[in-house]
Amino acid sequence: MADKKNDRAFAELIKGIVRDNPTFVLALGLCPTLAVSVSMTNGLGMGIAATFVLLGSNIIISLIKKFIPPEIRIPCYIVVIATFVTIAEMALKAYSPALDRALGIYVPLIVVNCMVLGRAEAFASKNPVFYSIMDGIGMGIGFTLALLLISGIREFLGFGKIFNFLVIKGFDPVRMIGLPSGALLVIGLLLGFFNLLKNHNK
Repeated sequence: MADKKNDRAFAELIKGIVRDNPTFVLALGLCPTLAVSVSMTNGLGMGIAATFVLLGSNIIISLIKKFIPPEIRIPCYIVVIATFVTIAEMALKAYSPALDRALGIYVPLIVVNCMVLGRAEAFASKNPVFYSIMDGIGMGIGFTLALLLISGIREFLGFGKIFNFLVIKGFDPVRMIGLPSGALLVIGLLLGFFNLLKNHNK
């Protein structure tokens, strides 16, 4: 029994990183991904904030799911999510004002991020707390890794930097990659690459 529980917990954790990655497989949360992936620092900050909100909202919604009338479940989920978004935003403003300014409106917009709301509706409202925790952590890690990959490519090719540090002297950057159009190009190519891998493994 314990082995089955551990196996399921691991499966729920790993699915958000690989099989159901919110960015490259489910194509969720692309708005902040496009906007903040200009540097790895921004990507990491957004990923940590989203993971915190995912984890906190999954826990609370899983705990209170039996007390929420079905007719008002979505507004209730949004209130729970907004609470954790507010905490994340206040923490950023207090401890990392520069990152808060860089992320701008996209931290408050986590409230209506389809990835967070989708996990609340599709998973946390139907599963026990322990598995909801694993789901939140896995989805958060998957989203963070996707952001780091996209922002790493854009920051390196577009500015010759990694985490705002110059890595190659004399490197001639591809400025377009650092522009919003570059975000669309990088994400499109990565989505195509992961779809190719998925179809190849079938």
